[in-house]
Amino acid sequence: MIEEKIIRLIREKGPLIGSEIQEAINGDPLVLWRTCRLSKELDFDIVGSRYMRLDRNIEGFARLSPSVLREFLSYTVIGLAKDAGPIRTRRDELTLHIEKISKEKSELAYNIVCTLEDRIGDELLIQENVCFIIAGDIVYNMAHDVPRPERSTGKMVQGSDMDIVVIVDDDVPERVVKRLDEEIYKEKYNLLLNPHHREEIDYIVKGLDRVRRQVKFDTFKHMVACKIMHEGAFLYGNEELFYTVKDILRQNGVVKELHDMEDGARLFRKNAEELLLKEGPGKMSEEDLFMFYPSEESEEFE
Repeated sequence: MIEEKIIRLIREKGPLIGSEIQEAINGDPLVLWRTCRLSKELDFDIVGSRYMRLDRNIEGFARLSPSVLREFLSYTVIGLAKDAGPIRTRRDELTLHIEKISKEKSELAYNIVCTLEDRIGDELLIQENVCFIIAGDIVYNMAHDVPRPERSTGKMVQGSDMDIVVIVDDDVPERVVKRLDEEIYKEKYNLLLNPHHREEIDYIVKGLDRVRRQVKFDTFKHMVACKIMHEGAFLYGNEELFYTVKDILRQNGVVKELHDMEDGARLFRKNAEELLLKEGPGKMSEEDLFMFYPSEESEEFE
């Protein structure tokens, strides 16, 4: 029985995260997740927080991240129900590890963007005309280092990417914006190909005029763009420009729209987990199983 295998494994090794159980037992992750959640002999503790992602395949577009699968594999500590102390200890260790990864990725992103001004020269005064916003897993202290293939090249990278939105003031000439884009693109591929890093930057460079179009919130791509700007944190450049973007989102009602969507996403997740626990994998349709797996928010950076 799968449950008995997991219990024996934990008795031998102590509390484990989902990926460690999967590696040892080599089982279907959905079966392992259901077994751990339904077992009276096992208990679990989830590290970190859940936050909204947008997915065009879902009614209402909103779901929570991490997905059920990613949360189980990377952020869930499973131990024996009668022995809570070791579960808490392993949870605290995992929390420190995830926070360390998030901090290192954020610092790497900062170091990259703050060197751009020297390479571009006086033609673009970044501290006056540009704002760099960091978004995604990193701003929630939820970055992971699980190797995965980068979308465009298939090369393996170290876990979470660095989502960077670059906002350029209206007065900056288009040729200078293009030069900025080219320099960031070089850094993207230097990081990707450097064996000491193997990190991925996803980025977009855009002016305030584009931000004003996107806050109409009238297409899925505009929704994704607004969601990323809303969750983003200031990284470098002109901080006033950063707050201008936040004001544009708020004044156009986008922040309320996103909060309402997140409420819907939390209800969707609750119902999805209940269904996944109730129905065995063999009884589930492809649409049901889809709820278990991650989604990508790549459209803003294409």
